[in-house]
Amino acid sequence: MSVAFTREEDYEAQAADLPDRPISPHANLVTPEGLAQLEEALASARAAYALAQTEGGVSADRTAMARATRDLRYYGARRATAQLMENPATFDKVAFGCAVSFEREDGRIQSFRIVGEDEADPAAGSVSYVSPLAQALLGKAVGDEANVAGQDVEITAIR
Repeated sequence: MSVAFTREEDYEAQAADLPDRPISPHANLVTPEGLAQLEEALASARAAYALAQTEGGVSADRTAMARATRDLRYYGARRATAQLMENPATFDKVAFGCAVSFEREDGRIQSFRIVGEDEADPAAGSVSYVSPLAQALLGKAVGDEANVAGQDVEITAIR
């Protein structure tokens, strides 16, 4: 067997040996929207796994099968441990599921929604409840101050 074929097979084997996605040690709290996102991701993982099986399984594309299997394990575990947290009925204090606005010392106003780890997307305005930002804001009321990244901020709105 040629060395070229051996190396190609080695690269394929390495690509197919994907590590598992890390699962957080924190409680898997989710909003109703986050639960829907998890269910959609799990359905997509199931579909990818079924497609990888019908296209020949491991012998045809080991990487696709490995990716599908890894995602199926991850989203299956995350869905199984999801703890649905209903959106708050009142907005007197910052809590899981709330959107909170705060003013920084330089006058900038920022807003983030506090959500579960899998649904957090800071660029889209949501942060995980275990993030330092959320931890600094949880339990605060409008007018309260919090220290965020070494700066004092004032809570201006909770919704």
